Amino acid sequence: MDFSQIDWGDIALATLDTLTMTGASLLFTVLLGLPLGVLLFLTGKKQLLEQGFLYGVLSVVVNILRSIPFIILLIVLIPFTLILMGTSLGVPGTIPPLVIGTTPFFARLVENVLREVDKGIIEACQAMGAKTWQIIWHALLPEALPGLLAAATVTTIALVSYAAMSGVIGGGGLGDLALRYGYQRFQTEVMVVTVFILIVLVQLLQFAGDKLVLKFTRK
Repeated sequence: MDFSQIDWGDIALATLDTLTMTGASLLFTVLLGLPLGVLLFLTGKKQLLEQGFLYGVLSVVVNILRSIPFIILLIVLIPFTLILMGTSLGVPGTIPPLVIGTTPFFARLVENVLREVDKGIIEACQAMGAKTWQIIWHALLPEALPGLLAAATVTTIALVSYAAMSGVIGGGGLGDLALRYGYQRFQTEVMVVTVFILIVLVQLLQFAGDKLVLKFTRK
C-alpha cells in the first residue's frame, strides 16, 4: 500500500464532517431523547404518572423505530429530509435520519437508567411534598447522572457508526470517503486510514465518557 498517494486534505475534511454530523446529531438526540425517556419512565407501571395506554403507545413507536435497520431508515427518510433540509446529501442531509435513528435508542437507555434509581429517594421527595417536576429535576436526574452520561457515551459511539454508514447515500464524512475511494476505486490505503481514524475516534469517545461517569459518580 502506498500511503503517499492519499490526499490528506480529503481525509481531514471527511473527519471534520464526521465529527460535525456526530456532534449535531448528538445534541438533538439528547434534546429529544431525554424528555422521551423520562416520559417513558414516568408513565410506566407503578411510577409517578402511571398511564398504561400512553406508555404502550410510546413504547410501540420507540420499538418500531429501533427495529428498522439504519441503512433502510436512511433511504426511507430521503423525502422527509429533502423537505426539512432541502437536500438529502452531505452533512445537512444526514442529520435528520441520524437523530430519528438514535433518539428512540437513547430514550430507552434513559428509561432503563431511571429505573435503577433508588425508589426511596422518590418516596422521600414525595413525603416532603415535592411536585413531580421538582422530583425529576432536583432528585431523579441528578441521581441518575452517571448512568445518563454512560448512555450518552454509548449513543455517541453508535452515532459515529451510523454517520459512517450514511456514506452509502452520499452523506459525506469518513464513510463516504471509504466507499468512494477505498471500495469503488480500490484504494485500500484510504480504507485502512478511515477505519483507523474511526477506531481512534471511538476509543477517545469511550475514554472521555468513562472519565465523566467516574467524575460524577457519588462515592
